[in-house]
Amino acid sequence: MSLRLTLLNAGLRVLARPRLARLADPAEARREMARIARYYLARPRGVAIERRKADGTVPSRLHVTAPGVGRKVLLYFHGGGYVAGSPDTHLGLLAALARATGMVVIAPRYRLAPEHPFPAAQDDAFVAWQDLVAQGCEPGDIVLAGDSAGGGLALSLLARLCADGVPPAAVVTFSAWTDMTGSGPSCSENAGRDPLLPAARLDELAGFALGGQDRRDPAASPLFAAYPGCPPVFFAVSQAEILRDDSLRLARRLEGEGAVVEVELHADCPHAWPIFTRRIPEADATIGRAADFVRRVMAPVAAQRPA
Repeated sequence: MSLRLTLLNAGLRVLARPRLARLADPAEARREMARIARYYLARPRGVAIERRKADGTVPSRLHVTAPGVGRKVLLYFHGGGYVAGSPDTHLGLLAALARATGMVVIAPRYRLAPEHPFPAAQDDAFVAWQDLVAQGCEPGDIVLAGDSAGGGLALSLLARLCADGVPPAAVVTFSAWTDMTGSGPSCSENAGRDPLLPAARLDELAGFALGGQDRRDPAASPLFAAYPGCPPVFFAVSQAEILRDDSLRLARRLEGEGAVVEVELHADCPHAWPIFTRRIPEADATIGRAADFVRRVMAPVAAQRPA
């Protein structure tokens, strides 16, 4: 564990987790996440950023492009518990992924709860996919990705696309939230260990996100979804976080069903640590491994295309 990670975890335990435990409502959570992004997260560098407005049902979105980019797309869904966050809070991470993968990173500004509860975010994710395909992107040229709630969105969309027989090339998730029921043992085992997320607020957060809908609905809790013909999936999750088992249980099931699965299980990182790119070396290392996974997955697809 690097010195920077040690200091970050200490700061999160002393400052961030107690504050998250006290936040009164989603509006305050949005302000807090925007403040953290503004003052503590790395700014984007080495990329071009294009802001596209909403078009009909297609949500507004950011296009983040690094020099020498190809035609392949990383469709990224930001975290924030379905109630907070935006592509702007994740710009540093989006830029790092664009540079590392050599892909265009597109991040939709999906609707947030509780004003827009389930399935609004899931519907927006599907519309963002449909828009890419309508513009000529082949499913095999698209990788889905996301952190925390955004990782859950990516996996929910994956299940829908697998059911339709048009899966993406791959999926990358960082600390995905896959189980709205909170049934993973890590939710209790790591309640005192997780440096960022207060376990006591998880049930309330799921309530905001779902608006009274069934917590076992596979579209809301992709842990319970089916994934026929599943493409390769990369899971990064920390041993220390309350959502550890949200990733590990789904990874084991997909692997048992024959999918290609890679899991990076870190001993000490906080929830969704790649967002701390250029702040801790562990974040940049994980982004690099995720990008390497994407390149290995995409290489056979590119080789099979006609010249």
